[in-house]
Amino acid sequence: MSAQQTSPAVADAPAPVRPRHDGDETTGAPGDGVPDPGETGASVWRVVGDPLVAAPGDGVLSGSRVAVKDLFAVAGHAIGMGNPAWLRGAPVEQAHSAAVRALLRAGADITGIARTDELAYGLSGHNAHYGAPPNPAAPGRLPGGSSSGPASAVALGLADIGLGTDTAGSTRVPASYCGLYGLRPTHGLVPDAGQTSLAPSFDTPSWITRTPRLLDRVTGVLLPRQPAQPIERWVLATDLFALADPSLRRPLQDAARAWADRLAVPLRTEESTCAAHLEEWAEAVGVVQAAEMWQVHGSWLRRHHEAVSPAVAHAVAAGEDMPAEYLAWARDTLARARSTLAELVPPGTALVQPATPTPAPPPGPAGTGLALLTATVRLVCTASAAGLPVLTLPGVRGPAGPVGLSLLAAAGSDRALTAALAPHTAAPHHGSP
Repeated sequence: MSAQQTSPAVADAPAPVRPRHDGDETTGAPGDGVPDPGETGASVWRVVGDPLVAAPGDGVLSGSRVAVKDLFAVAGHAIGMGNPAWLRGAPVEQAHSAAVRALLRAGADITGIARTDELAYGLSGHNAHYGAPPNPAAPGRLPGGSSSGPASAVALGLADIGLGTDTAGSTRVPASYCGLYGLRPTHGLVPDAGQTSLAPSFDTPSWITRTPRLLDRVTGVLLPRQPAQPIERWVLATDLFALADPSLRRPLQDAARAWADRLAVPLRTEESTCAAHLEEWAEAVGVVQAAEMWQVHGSWLRRHHEAVSPAVAHAVAAGEDMPAEYLAWARDTLARARSTLAELVPPGTALVQPATPTPAPPPGPAGTGLALLTATVRLVCTASAAGLPVLTLPGVRGPAGPVGLSLLAAAGSDRALTAALAPHTAAPHHGSP
């Protein structure tokens, strides 16, 4: 499948990202051209309160509001998984998921349960049953998914923390499209008890905020304490920037250099990193993901096939008769990917790349079609293939909206990624070409 995809309406040079300060964390408000939250609430929230669940006491996250993706257990509510039939048959949860419980204990309030792409499958943010939450950073365009509701809530200022999941970009893409900060942690590092799965080999809880300082505080709450070598060097992967829309390549590289200067981190340019492997790695991720989606959800899909949108039903059903030798090839390919990336990104190093190949697309075939999905998965598959942590941060903002940067680091480098960014409360002002 081709990774070539041209962004619709990407014109001229993107402008610097508007800075966000820590004062915005709990007082965010919609910007110009953003629908009133009261009018768009149903597209963002499945259940919302004031708050829905209050923190039992004070902590490092006191005053923060959380939007919880509709995959996590919230006591007293069912898990909806972005599908009405699933919701109708789901039991009321008796206990909070591990991640929700940790955030509450740290003093955060749960504002509501936010929308997700159907069965958490998709990168666009569009749900055939519920529509798409708004993207205030790019009005009229999709928010990205499948952690669409949490990202939209944070971008709108309706929440300060978006608790999502990332299987193959489901937090990185919304963070990029909405101009936010996000962390996909090392796979398996954050307990996933009480979280409904899509593909266990790749699923991980993840989080989104408007500022780096809050992102670091959430990281401190949700990740176990363990030593991590500081990030001492960045590698700018020009072969990965070549996978972005041509109009974005130089501005995004300039943004990466501006961030490196701001953080006083040496930046080395590498012409050839791992782009030559991405088609194979993306295929392997897709094969394993399909097999696991069927294993997790196949029996439910057999009983509710008519209640699932055709695209999602087809994606889940694709894993039903996966040839054993094809699955074995995919798992072997992922093992080789982990070895390759361990050499490319040793501890103390972060690989810098575009978070997405384009800004957020408009609703419709261009935004949900195979071409953009293929191009995006090719860029985001590295972390999924190797279970590595990725920090997504604002890059550039063009006429079609923001596009972020992603920093891929060695396993267990999560705290080092967010800690380096935490003292800097705004995206750097970098010039356009």
